[in-house]
Amino acid sequence: MTILVARRTLDEIDRHASESYPRECCGVVVGEGAAEHVTRIDNIQDRLHAEDPDAHPRDSRTAYFMEPRQLYLALRDAERESSPIRMFYHSHPDHGAYFSDEDKARAMAWDEPAYPRACYLVVSVVGGRVADRLVVRWDPDRHEFVAADLAVA
Repeated sequence: MTILVARRTLDEIDRHASESYPRECCGVVVGEGAAEHVTRIDNIQDRLHAEDPDAHPRDSRTAYFMEPRQLYLALRDAERESSPIRMFYHSHPDHGAYFSDEDKARAMAWDEPAYPRACYLVVSVVGGRVADRLVVRWDPDRHEFVAADLAVA
């Protein structure tokens, strides 16, 4: 399967990832076609790590946690506008583009994907520049996330 993304959407995600370096960025893409748009979500991993390093041993250089209220508002607005939640994204500073076990766990709710129609984009940023991307989608037949092709419109 091929995931089609508008050039301006991918450019905005890449810009967010580069600007956030050496910290992980995160966000969501909502809508389709001309209505597709990126919502940046603050990564609050540093705050969580500072407040409770035992519960959150990693900082934002190797982890992300989407600010809950911002995420809620983005998802609520998508629902109000009847816009599909197309994609969740985050970056991996100075690491490859891969969908980790933690990424999979965060995407799931009770052994099913929380957003089965959404895909997940991981952007590798090395030295402040986008080096690679990986997009995965849920395959209900295989009951797992699988890599998909990313095409730019």
